[in-house]
Formats: sequence, structure tokens, C-alpha cells
Amino acid sequence: MARAVKIDKPVEKKIKKPVIRSSSLLLKVIDLNGKETKEIPLLNEIFSVKASPKLLAHYVRVYLANQRQGNASTKTRGEVTGSTRKIYRQKGTGKARHGDIKAPIFVGGGVVGGPSPRDFSLKINKKQKQKALFGALTLKYQKGQVFGLSETSLKTEPKTKIIAGFLKKMNWIGKRTLFVLPELKNNLVLASRNLFEPELVEAKTLNPYIVMRADVVLFLEPSIDIIVNHFLKKNAD
Repeated sequence: MARAVKIDKPVEKKIKKPVIRSSSLLLKVIDLNGKETKEIPLLNEIFSVKASPKLLAHYVRVYLANQRQGNASTKTRGEVTGSTRKIYRQKGTGKARHGDIKAPIFVGGGVVGGPSPRDFSLKINKKQKQKALFGALTLKYQKGQVFGLSETSLKTEPKTKIIAGFLKKMNWIGKRTLFVLPELKNNLVLASRNLFEPELVEAKTLNPYIVMRADVVLFLEPSIDIIVNHFLKKNAD
């Protein structure tokens, strides 16, 4: 009798359904002349979330702590180079009794209770970072401090007076203006680097601290898509 041959059933591949995002918010896009050119949609999942003041405060604390190098260092009397000879006899001099010259009371001696190298870094998980960033962007959007900047601005002439004139037209002189760019290699960077107010950051490195301390946040049109792909879709996979 012929043996029955088992036929393996084809394995069905699970296809991930695309995540549908709502976008009922609109962002005004302006050019370097200060004129509104159009409006683009924004995702509610980024610019309309419930912000947590406690989480934002925690992020700022972690961020600032991680900026500290912790390399301040002093030497104790046991680490200072010098003789251990008793500097003068114990009695009969009319002076206070002392041992070696490395005592903290002498110039060039050791330091008591001085700093030593230490690690100040703190940790925060990715979900908290994402929630803090979206919360910060939401607060700025609700205050009317978020604008879009047309993509043609990246091809402007590399002249400081163009950006200075733009800030003057928008009444942003003296305010901390944050430009969120797709990359930091373009004429807009060259035209802004001699000014004090503008702060330029790449979209992928955007963080809640620099968003919260800015008075105005300007997103280049391509930067919106980069933020969605880098911070939202990347974490959704």
C-alpha cells in the first residue's frame, strides 16, 4: 500500500494594518516675507494630547542632569605631592603644632570635603520621552506659538539680513525662536548662525527641553513628516 503523504498547509502571513491617524488640526505656513501661504494638517496624536506638568518637569530634571560632566576634582592631603617631614619641632617655638606641609591649612595643601569625579546621569524611558515631547508641542500649539515655514526657505540666499528682516516683520526680535529643520546643511542655517535669537535643531533630535524654553517654534514642512516617522510610527511598530 502506498503511504499517505502529508501536505503542509501554507503559512498565512499576518499583514500589519496601517495605523489610521486623525488630523483635525491645521498649521499656518508662512514664508520669509511673513506672508501666509497655506495651511497643512497636523496629527492630534502629536499636537493635541494631554500634557503632564509632572512628566515635563521630570524630563527637564533628567535632561539637565545628563548635561553635567561631573569631572570636577580636588586632592586630599594624602594625594598632594610634597614632603611628609614635620615642618618644625613640636614644642618651644610659640607656634601652633603642625605636621607636614600638606595639611589643608597651608597654601598648596590638601582640600577638605572637595568635589571628586562622579556620574550625575539619570534615566528616563522612551515612552516617557515621547509623551513629554508631544505634551510640550501640544502646549506650544495651544498658545499659538507653533508655525510652519515654507520649504522654499531652505533655498534662500545665505544672508543674515534676510532672517533678521523676517524676525523683525514677525515682531520676534528678542524672542527665542526655534527652527526645526530636516537637516542642518542648507542656506537657512548659514543665514541664521550669526544671529543670537534663532536656535536651529534637526527634527530627529527635537526634545521637550528646547521646545519648552522657546518662545516660537517654526517647523519646516519636511520636518513634520520626519517627526511623524521618527517619533510616532517608529514607536508604533
